[in-house]
Amino acid sequence: MNKQKESNVKVKENGKKWLFWFSLGVAIILVYKAVENFAPITDVVGTFFNIITPFLAGIFIAYILYMPCMKIERAISKTKIKFISKRARGLSILIVYLIILLILVILINVILPVVFESVKDLINNIQYYYEMTMERYNNLPEDSFLKSGVVNEAIQNIQHIDIRNYIDLNKILEYVVSAISAVTGIFDVVVAIIVSIYILSERTRILTFVKKLMSAIFKERTYKNIDKYYNHSNAIFFKFIASQFMDAVIVGILTTIAMSLMGVRYAPLLGFLIGLFNMIPYIGAIIAVFIAGLITLITGGLYQTIWMLIVVIILQQIDANIINPRIVGHNLKISPLLVIFAITIGGAYFGILGMFLAVPIVAVIKIITEDYIDYKLAVKKMKSENVKIHN
Repeated sequence: MNKQKESNVKVKENGKKWLFWFSLGVAIILVYKAVENFAPITDVVGTFFNIITPFLAGIFIAYILYMPCMKIERAISKTKIKFISKRARGLSILIVYLIILLILVILINVILPVVFESVKDLINNIQYYYEMTMERYNNLPEDSFLKSGVVNEAIQNIQHIDIRNYIDLNKILEYVVSAISAVTGIFDVVVAIIVSIYILSERTRILTFVKKLMSAIFKERTYKNIDKYYNHSNAIFFKFIASQFMDAVIVGILTTIAMSLMGVRYAPLLGFLIGLFNMIPYIGAIIAVFIAGLITLITGGLYQTIWMLIVVIILQQIDANIINPRIVGHNLKISPLLVIFAITIGGAYFGILGMFLAVPIVAVIKIITEDYIDYKLAVKKMKSENVKIHN
């Protein structure tokens, strides 16, 4: 009986904890909505976040680089040369940043110039492609389904538009440069890198301090749950981000090679686009293939588009069934419908970044929800057993 009473007390305490965290989440949302309507407060908060943005960026960079740094450090620490093994952490950080620098050099000097030339050529010739497409459309039979009332009306509305008047490459470049300058000032970048290096070098002390603080604030069971979900979240985020990036690079390269062999115009641009969008599960591949098909239809005709779509879809299936599962190594076990729903919500509120991060966030929420459901079922089972004993 004492054990049953103790278990009942634990169940009630756990229920109170779940209620506390739920109430805290609701309170945070309500406070955010209340503060959002007060301009002076939002201005102060906005200024504060602008000031600490480099520090937040440094924390984010350190978080992303934590796993590769840790793995390289372990590998270096196993060496028999003491001079190297004693400096494993510093060398691991140096190696990771050198790898990032190498990737950026390759990206800026090799990949981006080719993609940029494709974009430039496409923009300069877009009026020609438009006129050629209209000529093909006008040569279709009158009974063609493409000459339906809705399509014909839409084409009539844009037929006399000179697209070059609305697309100025120089202006686009100015906007891009201005946006990059506004977001990534030299000072902010330097501060973010310094903060990330400091966090990576002092990560053991920082994690130890955070764990002591959490254990002092929360009860043992709550602390264990927080530590459990933290570890789960890290594993999911690192695995997902790393695997999606590697998969995007592989798909982009394979698609570019295949399109180039087929003679598809702007193959580097389309391959880069498909690889980039492939980082967004399900929806990303569909959007990228649709855009690539539309551009190929305009620049290369119907038959080339059909063959291009066949080849790209085959590559996508090879990726989905062979390449991606081997890279990921495990299944997040999330329903495709839930993934699409999460991506839609994430994209609506947080743009491309929200679409990309929606899947790992939903995976973490799924784990927490399943644990809560198991907890509630355990409570019901315990209550039913108590009723049977008393009867």
